[in-house]
Amino acid sequence: MCGIVGGVAERNLTPILLEGLRRLEYRGYDSSGIALINEQQQLSRVRSIGKIVQLQHKIEQTAPLFQGNVGIAHTRWATHGVPAEHNAHPHICNQRVAVVHNGIIENYASLKTAQIAQGYKFTSQTDTEVVAHCLDAQLQMHGGDLLKAVQSAVSHFEGAYALGVIATDQPDLLVATRSGSPLVVGVGIGEYFIASDVAALLPVTQQFIFLEEGDVAVLRRDALNLYDRDGLPVERPVVTSSLSSHAVELGEHRHYMHKEIFEQPQAVIDTLQGRLSQSSVLVSAFGHQAEAIFAGIEQVQIIACGTSYHSGLVARYWFEDIIGLPCAVEVASEFRYRHPVVRPNTLLVTISQSGETADTLAALREAKKIASNLATLTICNAPESSLTRESQLVFLTHAGPEIGVASTKAFTTQLVSLALLMTAMGRVQNRLSPEREKVIVKGLKKLPGLIQDALQHEPLIKQVAQSFADKTSALFLGRGTLYPIAMEGALKLKEISYIHAEAYPAGELKHGPLALIDEQIPVVAIAPKDELLEKLKANLQEVKARGGQMIVFEDERSGISSDGEGFTVIKATNNVGRITAPITFNIPLQLLSYHVALIKGTDVDQPRNLAKSVTVE
Repeated sequence: MCGIVGGVAERNLTPILLEGLRRLEYRGYDSSGIALINEQQQLSRVRSIGKIVQLQHKIEQTAPLFQGNVGIAHTRWATHGVPAEHNAHPHICNQRVAVVHNGIIENYASLKTAQIAQGYKFTSQTDTEVVAHCLDAQLQMHGGDLLKAVQSAVSHFEGAYALGVIATDQPDLLVATRSGSPLVVGVGIGEYFIASDVAALLPVTQQFIFLEEGDVAVLRRDALNLYDRDGLPVERPVVTSSLSSHAVELGEHRHYMHKEIFEQPQAVIDTLQGRLSQSSVLVSAFGHQAEAIFAGIEQVQIIACGTSYHSGLVARYWFEDIIGLPCAVEVASEFRYRHPVVRPNTLLVTISQSGETADTLAALREAKKIASNLATLTICNAPESSLTRESQLVFLTHAGPEIGVASTKAFTTQLVSLALLMTAMGRVQNRLSPEREKVIVKGLKKLPGLIQDALQHEPLIKQVAQSFADKTSALFLGRGTLYPIAMEGALKLKEISYIHAEAYPAGELKHGPLALIDEQIPVVAIAPKDELLEKLKANLQEVKARGGQMIVFEDERSGISSDGEGFTVIKATNNVGRITAPITFNIPLQLLSYHVALIKGTDVDQPRNLAKSVTVE
């Protein structure tokens, strides 16, 4: 939800801010803007609807006039107000103060009413404009002191925010603060920067400070001062990022999604590295307290959203089928509001690519309030995120940067992480024999090769995707652990091709979905070689008998017959087991959705109405 970048430097910031916005465009891409304090110590702003390239074209028309050493920039994902230039950030009040904002000010309506009564004029429909007006009022009260104005202003806001603020009162200053939305400070040589995430600043620095809840940062060219939520000076550690600027470049790939699909073998290798011995999972990989905590756990409760929720659904089968440990999975936005009952001795597992998913974070906080004897663990791809800071145990997926909005390698590495968690808990609680653990470890080590083999089917999948060219709906079928994978396949198709898609357990066909089947509805099925295969074959015959167009991804041993018109079988993998099957079968479904999106002509990496990190409700 929206991306922020800003900085103070001795050089012109315009190209740095533009590049930062390009690297944050996955967070929002309906409009963008930059505000600078120019040589005359006045605010100068350019805004544009559409993607960053549109903003760049407008700036090029004004160059070299649009320059400055202090500036803020924003790429927007609309919440309040339609995508339009007048709603784009930065917002300015009285040509005195400019602000960029990621988040939602929940009490903006009451603030707006009060500000109108005070004489402020509104030029947008956004909630952020009340922030600009509030800052202006506080600057007047505090004699132009920007730090005090920001510290006072935030006490009026309810909701989530990351803010970058500049003002003509102190033209060499940038003040930033966060509460509920992520914000990092980049440390350069004689210059400092802010951004929504590390990727935006990799071209200028690899040294970062991750602001904590309520922190306020004051950036000057020659100094950085930090204050906590109580206004007291505080120090935060400087972290050296292991990422390079090349990690978020496309290289030979046409889209980030395609690049990230093909990065999955390495992502799995990185996730497994240092977490396995020859024949077992290293429990200490989950933290030095993990073994003691796992020993007393009686139930696992998984909370997540979207794709991460699907990974939790797969894990539920593993926890209950393989080690006999009760496991519940729930969408975070439902869990946090339904007054859940959390049993004692529960391990609450939160799953999030960004570690900043608003509903998941709120659910974690709510659960900690209502439950006693609650242990918490997060599976996350962002080491300095809010979820990692607020959880007892942390397991990082090591997926690397994921820019495409539709999650691919983050999902795969989440599944690998959950398999490791299930295995570690099974061993600690003596629910898993050494022999069974050895088999699981052997299978996990095979995964990178299995995924690489699955990727080789891309040419055939590309051909199959042609059959979706004129389709508006699709049905995905799976059984057991492959049912959540069918759900994920349907979600991917919806996200990037805009085809309506639903997933069902194959055994539910006769309970309603069979009524949809005709030659206009492609049916995608997943057929591993398992104990449910014969039942699945019967389900597929029900579809075939009604003229449905079948696309089956099978294990080579499954033996699905492709006889008959409109029946395509792709031997997607071979000899996969209970854990490796859902992970491996997910790969061809990702490729299918990607190539269907290409045929439909949609924006693969930045699908309409969606943003990568859902940091607000």
